[in-house]
Amino acid sequence: MKYYVGIDLGGTNIKAGVVSEDFRIVGKATTKTLCPRPAEDICADMAKVSIEACDNAGISVDDIEWIGIGTPGIADNENGTIPYSNNLDFHDVPVRKYIQSKIDKPVYVANDANAAAYGEYIAGAAKGAKNAVCITLGTGVGAGIIVEGKILTGSNFAGAELGHMVISVDGPQCTCGRKGCFEVYSSATGLIRMTKEAAEADPSSVLNEYHTADGKYSARHAFNAMRAGDSAGKAVVDKYVKYLAAGIANTINIFQPDILCIGGGVCNEGDPLLLPVKKLVAEEIYTKMLTKNTEIVVASLGNDAGIIGAAFLGNAG
Repeated sequence: MKYYVGIDLGGTNIKAGVVSEDFRIVGKATTKTLCPRPAEDICADMAKVSIEACDNAGISVDDIEWIGIGTPGIADNENGTIPYSNNLDFHDVPVRKYIQSKIDKPVYVANDANAAAYGEYIAGAAKGAKNAVCITLGTGVGAGIIVEGKILTGSNFAGAELGHMVISVDGPQCTCGRKGCFEVYSSATGLIRMTKEAAEADPSSVLNEYHTADGKYSARHAFNAMRAGDSAGKAVVDKYVKYLAAGIANTINIFQPDILCIGGGVCNEGDPLLLPVKKLVAEEIYTKMLTKNTEIVVASLGNDAGIIGAAFLGNAG
């Protein structure tokens, strides 16, 4: 049996997992990222949790084939560096060099959304596809594009930023500097913003009761309000579905993947989200006249996708 280490490097936690060749996580370890601090110290902690994950899996670090890292921001796998990560305050960090000074194994790096997408491609909802796109609806909109088994990153390793294609040129401001990005409307953050706006515009809406009870606005509130028969909640859900479907249809028109999977907590809403999204996408895609079209599915690996995908980056090209 062969083993690999996958690391999900985030702004809050560093999570490592030992993954067997049959895609099972057999040992895990985690530590706080504690940003901001020197990149070399964070890399040392990545090596440390890799060793701890191996211990927890009952193997030695000598037994692993390589280490893969999914990181927020831009990841240059050719040179083993992280040129830029706003979340980590990284600039031209030689992550491969730092980790190999602690563990003498090959080290691969990829954007975290690309790593998660690759995980779904090899072991999750997109398994069996030739070409796939995976979109995660979280704080932002992350995405990964897999073409014939290889991660598509572009010439500067910053490809697949589907969240920053513009849906409405006069829309709300995005953190990237543009206006009306897919991310502004279809992230959980965007859904919360639209919920807040609807609640403030309609004091009689049950959305205000949810806000009072929870002490904050949540991505669940609009769907709960819709199910309760609240018109403001339904309007928010309809708006969210419209923009999500537009972004998905744009993506399908560009890449024509066999499978497009969507993940993130919003997808826990199930059919009230998925059925209207699929219906609108079917009406909007360029190939709607054909009998075979992209299958839209929900991601299946959850928080393990990044670890599993990172663990197999040595195969991702």
